[in-house]
Amino acid sequence: MAKDSKQDTIAEIRKNLELKKLVLGTERTMKSLRLGKLEKVYMTENCPENVREDLAHYGKISNAEIVELSVPNDELGTMCKKPFSISVVGLLRV
Repeated sequence: MAKDSKQDTIAEIRKNLELKKLVLGTERTMKSLRLGKLEKVYMTENCPENVREDLAHYGKISNAEIVELSVPNDELGTMCKKPFSISVVGLLRV
């Protein structure tokens, strides 16, 4: 799992959020990952361990890059302009 350069990753997430290329939330991201629709998955530093394991497993199968963010889930929720915490977001393939 790759560690991020924080500012570049935050800018990339914000840009893709505006372009509506992000899938927000663990369940929607997992479903899209299993279907092979994601090229990259971002998870927060305090993402639950069972979710981390599932992401690593399905990431290998669907050949998606898993990026560990150095921000907590409440901060990711704020970045995505949501009033709740988000642990996982996925970037759709183009």
